[in-house]
Amino acid sequence: MVRSFAEELMSAEADVVCGAPYGEVSPDRVNRRNGYRTRRWDTRAGSIDLRIPKLRAGSYFPDWLLDARRRSERAFIQVVSEAYVRGVSTRRVEGLVETLGISSLSKSQVSEMAASLDEVVTDFRNRPLDADPYTYVWADALTMKVREGGRIVNIACLLAVGVNNEGHREILGVDLATAEDGAGWLAFFRSLVARGLSGVQLVTFDDHAGLVDAIAATLPGASWQRCRTHYMRNLSTKVPKTSQSMVATMVRTIFAQPDPEQVWAQHRRVVDHLFEVGLVDAAEHLDTAAADILAFTGFPKNHWRQIWSNNPQERLNKEIRRRTNVVGIFPTRPSIVRLVGALLAEQHDEWAIARRYMSLESLSQTRLRVLETDQLEEVTPALEPAIG
Repeated sequence: MVRSFAEELMSAEADVVCGAPYGEVSPDRVNRRNGYRTRRWDTRAGSIDLRIPKLRAGSYFPDWLLDARRRSERAFIQVVSEAYVRGVSTRRVEGLVETLGISSLSKSQVSEMAASLDEVVTDFRNRPLDADPYTYVWADALTMKVREGGRIVNIACLLAVGVNNEGHREILGVDLATAEDGAGWLAFFRSLVARGLSGVQLVTFDDHAGLVDAIAATLPGASWQRCRTHYMRNLSTKVPKTSQSMVATMVRTIFAQPDPEQVWAQHRRVVDHLFEVGLVDAAEHLDTAAADILAFTGFPKNHWRQIWSNNPQERLNKEIRRRTNVVGIFPTRPSIVRLVGALLAEQHDEWAIARRYMSLESLSQTRLRVLETDQLEEVTPALEPAIG
């Protein structure tokens, strides 16, 4: 990637020196290309052999990149990293590149260089999901602004994260949908299943339209857990501002109980208390959502916090927002996929070498529990006549 960006920059500057782009007939041309010469470039990413453009008349040497005596990069890796992986807009890229002594790059040239990331992102998005079973999956959608048809529209960026058979977190996929509806989620999960997603026992997500039906259609047998963070935001809309802190504290006590029986009992006590103090809307909302927000009680206790808190997805969303907010309005949909995909690929690599998110023993217990439950459901109907 570093070699590609460096050679693109040198080619762009050589075109400026020649007065016209490479291979283009132009009356403004004052010079012509004459092949390349190879120069070794020692960087923190390793030694890279660069192809430096040669000219028929005079010479070209990228003094902004290579020193005549010391072959090492100055700020180029930092510029490339900040510009293309960390979400800096093309306008700001021009200012960063000018610090290297280049003032001839246009926004279109910057975008063309960024497009070289497309192949890497495409390979990442289409890779097979062969580390199954993915016992736990988190899904969410982020709204992005993009220019289409001469106007600015909102589109949904669909994301999915899972825990693979080694206990590591893994970015499962990213895709764009015109609207965050059942059709978009159904197509997204079908693509994940086609790539190998299997063995899912629980999916954690917000109450997105059509997502429950999409999971039921593509991941039969999987339960769903409503994200606690998103649910608390929804519940706060049913509570007066003066009582929001009190209600939030009470609801948190539900998730702090030591076993499933006490979790459900505490939920009942909180609902009853809300009715007693006159917060009827909040009480009914909490009572109706009981099965959705307490689905985690059917899984091992040491997994509870990871399940209902939606930790991997929420932190990932914040990082994506931090970097996409710099851009603001994306020029095209592929530019969203390029930036978000590069960021997710980087995060995926970091998770692959980090410590396990869940232990292998606890994951094995979860799969064994599910297997025993399935076997019991198959045997029970056969025993019913004998019991009767």
